[in-house]
Amino acid sequence: MTKLGTILDQVDAGSMLLPEFQRGYVWNRDQVRGLMRSLYHGYPVGALLVWETDGGAQAVRGGGPVTTGQKQLLLDGQQRVTTLYGIIRGRPPSFFEGDEAAFDGLRFNVETEAFQFHAPVKMKGDPRWVDVTALFLAEPGSQYNQLIDSAELRPSVGVYLERLSRLQNVLQREFHIEQITGADKTVDVVVDIFNRVNSGGTKLSKGDLALARICAEWGDARPTMRRNIDRWAQRDLRFSADWLLRNVNAVATGRAPFSALEDVSADAFQDALFESLHAIDHVLDLLAGRLGLDHDRVLMGRYAVPVMARLLHNRGGRFVDHTEADRVLYWYVHAALRGRFAGSTETYLAKDLETADANGIDGVIASLGRSRKGHMSVDAQDFEGVGRGSRSYPMLYMLSRMLDARDLSTGRSPGRESPSVEVHEIFPKSQLVKHGYSRAEVSAIANFAFVAPSSATELSSLAAHYYLKECPPGVLASQWIPQDSRLWEIENYREFLDERRQLLAAAANDVLGRLHDGTLPRDRELYPLTVTEPVRSSSNARVVQLTALFEELTGMGYAQPALDVEIPDPDTGRPLTVAEAFWADGLQRGQGSPVVLQLEAEGADIPRLTELGCEVFTSVDALRAYVARRNEVAAGDREAESGVTTLEPTPVDDAADDQAGAGGDFERAVLEIIERCRVELHYNPRYFKVMVNQHGAVGATRKLLHAPAVSDGFVSLWERNRLDLVVESLVVNGRFAHLFDDQERETARKRLLDFGYGTTAA
Repeated sequence: MTKLGTILDQVDAGSMLLPEFQRGYVWNRDQVRGLMRSLYHGYPVGALLVWETDGGAQAVRGGGPVTTGQKQLLLDGQQRVTTLYGIIRGRPPSFFEGDEAAFDGLRFNVETEAFQFHAPVKMKGDPRWVDVTALFLAEPGSQYNQLIDSAELRPSVGVYLERLSRLQNVLQREFHIEQITGADKTVDVVVDIFNRVNSGGTKLSKGDLALARICAEWGDARPTMRRNIDRWAQRDLRFSADWLLRNVNAVATGRAPFSALEDVSADAFQDALFESLHAIDHVLDLLAGRLGLDHDRVLMGRYAVPVMARLLHNRGGRFVDHTEADRVLYWYVHAALRGRFAGSTETYLAKDLETADANGIDGVIASLGRSRKGHMSVDAQDFEGVGRGSRSYPMLYMLSRMLDARDLSTGRSPGRESPSVEVHEIFPKSQLVKHGYSRAEVSAIANFAFVAPSSATELSSLAAHYYLKECPPGVLASQWIPQDSRLWEIENYREFLDERRQLLAAAANDVLGRLHDGTLPRDRELYPLTVTEPVRSSSNARVVQLTALFEELTGMGYAQPALDVEIPDPDTGRPLTVAEAFWADGLQRGQGSPVVLQLEAEGADIPRLTELGCEVFTSVDALRAYVARRNEVAAGDREAESGVTTLEPTPVDDAADDQAGAGGDFERAVLEIIERCRVELHYNPRYFKVMVNQHGAVGATRKLLHAPAVSDGFVSLWERNRLDLVVESLVVNGRFAHLFDDQERETARKRLLDFGYGTTAA
């Protein structure tokens, strides 16, 4: 058994470290509070697992001091040790990699014995809230002065001082440390043990295992990879360490499985890494300069890059000529569009690497053709994608860049005068919603065009038939917009989509055919562009809601999701959905199941997503409630729930609904609104009804008004142009104003004004 104070001293001295193969810090503030609460109350917090090894035998994280002789490398307990070190020492340990705000500003209430992070308004001038880090860093008496000097608190000061002393005594808490020892313990064995005990965290992949062995011989391997991943991120190209390792493996061995790296020496790995970096840069420059695919959102088929890197390796780092390079790009586009590496990535990668070595780019193209039964053309259905995460979005962007699509307002090439373009909806989304088109139709790729940001603002609310007839000559053809004016009427929107998809497919086949034949002109290099977000997003209730949700979750310490992302079936590569947000490694990276926010169930294979272990949420409110429950459990504020997580609000009996909260004028008004939603709009606000049952009508309304963003019900009624049926409209009604404070009334009023109530609402 080892005292916590001794463990922290070992971290200071450099005798307890983090092995290079470990991932970074991922805890959030509620987990930090939960750990301190458990320690303070004497609850079990688990043992530590360390690997005892010789001083210079293994690569470790960080740039702090490292002792000679035996070192203890943390295998299980990184999050706990890092948290306690950060709180007690007031700074992160030298091996830290993450957001140190997770443990900065913790306070302890000597009266309630609660742990909370600093809230200036709530805690200002209240001596009962003690700075936990200052308590451990300062002289013992200095934290007690305010308590002792307060006449109001003096009667209880003895109890409070005893509680502070108990908090300080967590340094004496003893941890059981399991040790792995023995000269026969290789990195492979230790990583296997790590994966077995690390049931709640990130499992190390075969790539991590291979890299761990390399790092034992070349300590700068992972840092070199991280530096280059950061370098690409500055170009708005984001890659994972596993992806880079795939490229190194392809160059070094010509094989796909990471097990192939077992026979690669550290020196050979170093050479292959630097060759891979050169090859990747060459490929990225080709994709940007020739196809216009110059940022992360449009870089499709990124697992085709290792094959391209292998082809470059076989050619000594440079393709024979421009014709060969264009044929490689031809293969890349088809492989990406068909999702060749979306499912069974390693299988197809292995096959293509083997073919590349045997028959070069011609063999790889022929292999893809055989898998497509000779069908190597683009069809109209290839542009049936929905949202920016679909495979057809990069294709539309590529065509717009390569074929110089012209601005619908100015007639000039977008980006010539400005370094940015914006996605413009040819038929305004708000008008499509009002005419009853589904979300999938509203967000169809075939309704997108790329224009200058100023033009997007100018055209954003105009009906298609109004401005398309004013477009300069040749502009419609350059954007593949049907020139039959009948199709510009909103009632013919579906015909418009069908026709434009045909035009886009014909353009794609022409470009790809010229790439294949080596006849595509090389008279200009495509300039880099930035795709900006629409400035009009602030008036879209759904966009505002999602933006607030992601900011809220990130502020809690959760990972940033991938947005508008296509999720393929890992076995077949078939697209399962294009989700609003996807946390592939869990809300906290490496902890928990993948999380999918899928607001439009139409066209989504939710049963298959669930079968694959994803937690699927079809409403923002349901996801927010799930996160709130999770945080309460992590902080120790509620017991963990057994059984399967309920992903949607629990349906309630309609008869019981009618009885909920009866007896007050406001309750009756709320129930009347619910009934009108059901009768007039065929919309049943189930989640709000659950809240009314749990908290009463006033309590439920207050919770909605204090939430960071509008509720699902508000968004749904905004889309139906019926903000008169949201509870915010009742709050600003003078009849009920006395039930809510000034801030709540102002929030309700501002929401209604921001989203057009009184001007466009029915």
